[in-house]
Amino acid sequence: MTRAKAFLAAPLILLAVSACEPVPTTGGPAGTGVITVPESVASIAAPFQDLTTARVRADDGCYWYTHRGPVETTELPLRTSSGNPICVRPQS
Repeated sequence: MTRAKAFLAAPLILLAVSACEPVPTTGGPAGTGVITVPESVASIAAPFQDLTTARVRADDGCYWYTHRGPVETTELPLRTSSGNPICVRPQS
């Protein structure tokens, strides 16, 4: 019976540990990754997004922001009102 419990508990523990991925923080003031969004970007961004947490990711060149929901905190791409991502360089 103990082996059966351990057999079931091991995958659950691995799943729980894999959810502990840190939020990337590179660049910006004091290493926070947060930058001041230019007025041109702020004017085209959809209104429901938190521009105070926006940052440009080096891997895709697009703006991302931190959405703090009631259950989890998620990194989401900054988008225009029409749903297009806002990037500083063309996506390849």
